[in-house]
Amino acid sequence: MKNSRPDAPARSSPRDAWHREWHRLYDELARQHVLLRVALDAVGDAVITTDNAERVTWLNPVAERITGWRLAEAVGLRLADVFHIAPAPSLASAQEMASPSWRERARGDPPRQSVLIARHGVERGVEHSEAPVRNQAGEAIGNVLVFRDVAEQRRLSEEIAYRATHDPLTGLLNRSEFESTVQQRIDRASRDRSEHALLYIDLDQFKLVNDACGHRVGDQLLQQVGRIFQAQARPGDTVARLGGDEFGILLENCPLAHAREMADRLCASMDTFRFLHEERRFRIGASIGLVPIDRDSYDLATVLQAADASCYAAKEAGRNRVHVWLDSDKALHARRGDMQWAARLEHALDDRRLVLYGQRIVPIDDDLQAQARTTQIEVLVRLIERDGAIVLPGAFLPAAERFQIACRIDRRVLRLAIEALATFAHAAPRSILHVNLSGQSIGDRAFHREALEQLDSAGPQISRRLCFEITETAAITNLADATAFIDQVRQRGCGVALDDFGSGTSSFGYLKSLKIDCLKIDGQFIRNIGEDRLDEVAVQCFVDVARAIDVRTVAEFVDKPQVLERLRTLGVDYAQGHLIHEPEPLWDIFGRLAVEGG
Repeated sequence: MKNSRPDAPARSSPRDAWHREWHRLYDELARQHVLLRVALDAVGDAVITTDNAERVTWLNPVAERITGWRLAEAVGLRLADVFHIAPAPSLASAQEMASPSWRERARGDPPRQSVLIARHGVERGVEHSEAPVRNQAGEAIGNVLVFRDVAEQRRLSEEIAYRATHDPLTGLLNRSEFESTVQQRIDRASRDRSEHALLYIDLDQFKLVNDACGHRVGDQLLQQVGRIFQAQARPGDTVARLGGDEFGILLENCPLAHAREMADRLCASMDTFRFLHEERRFRIGASIGLVPIDRDSYDLATVLQAADASCYAAKEAGRNRVHVWLDSDKALHARRGDMQWAARLEHALDDRRLVLYGQRIVPIDDDLQAQARTTQIEVLVRLIERDGAIVLPGAFLPAAERFQIACRIDRRVLRLAIEALATFAHAAPRSILHVNLSGQSIGDRAFHREALEQLDSAGPQISRRLCFEITETAAITNLADATAFIDQVRQRGCGVALDDFGSGTSSFGYLKSLKIDCLKIDGQFIRNIGEDRLDEVAVQCFVDVARAIDVRTVAEFVDKPQVLERLRTLGVDYAQGHLIHEPEPLWDIFGRLAVEGG
């Protein structure tokens, strides 16, 4: 019997080995092809491949969506039929792509932008580039075209450009673009002697609408006013919102006389305009500063300063009117003086050259004199020049108000007053400082927060020795803000005085809303008392009003003995003025009180 053994494996032939390697390479190539197709399908760009005859061999889903052609429909078509752009695409032929010069240019050229006309006539902005496809021998076997839809990119670029030059609320030009346009007209006027005009417009009662109805309603008002100004402007004129309730109109090729007529028409339109909100009607005026732009216009800054000064002069002259700037304009010279003061004030604040003076407020009623337990002092601010000269507030406070520096001054004065009270807390414990606040501070919620923080930091012992003086005009103009601020400082123990009483209104109904401690009668009613019967009647009225609401009265600017005696007869409680006490440095007053024990 023959020995049995397992069958030996069949010996593989070279042909079998070749087949196995062929199948392995085929499978690998298919796998790579699938991976390539998956990758190309997933990319965000559109891709089209062609053969050497510029016939489409494949396109990815992004290319299908943009061109409107399905892959099965596009294969075999000419590329120019599937990727049809206007003007026709300047794609290179296979022969051109094979040249070294084309290869070098294709590597360096940036993508080109064209308009693609899709299959159903839809036009799309596209950015495209193309390159040859080569085999291992370096021979061109086709082309690949890569492109993307840039319509959204263009839309975003246009939107960004629009937002950079336009006010988002009204759709008008913004300040920077408007100033650039004005500068161009100034340059043009110097070259060809053309004449233009700038209108600088400030709304007169905008804050009233904002305070009464809220900022959203105020925004609606600004939009309506912007449309009015656009309707009044001529084709070619430039209308802009410069910020807040300020607008500008650049009148192209417009002599001064005609510009004045247009400005007057704008004022007339605003005078008849009524803003309506929930059955409430508001009259909104416009103060307009008019500045000619001609060959003598110096530069943009000078023109804008003149426009702002002219607008301010229109407001001071009664509002809802036009003020035309001239080289000899006194208002402009005053404005320039204010600008110089504003710069000096900024330096003085930075250098800590604001100092406090004080003037005593004394009781003139016999009973109050006997009961007096405190020394009341009004804090007065002085500016010390670098050479040591002392500047009175009448010289710089108007500029501070005009250039929005008043809040900064008030913050500094309050801080210095608190420091003085803390320093002399034990030496002069019965003194009360009256600190004046500007109308800007009363209407500024940020100032409210900072003042309350200072009071909270100082503590109740200091707060009870402070009395804030608020002018009647500021209280009426910012009644809601004034009421809120008064309530908050009184909760911390501070007193409140209504300053310049009698100068702001003929009705005292607003006093019901304000919790105050005293009325300071405006000095215009005090100076000639005893000689002017009408002043006496007014003061007697003020005293009666004060008694009705149970507050004290203070007469300001008392400088004559006979005035003091008459005030005592009329029942005024306190007096203040040069007859009573010449202002002196606050620290000198405190030093003397420390010696006197008060």
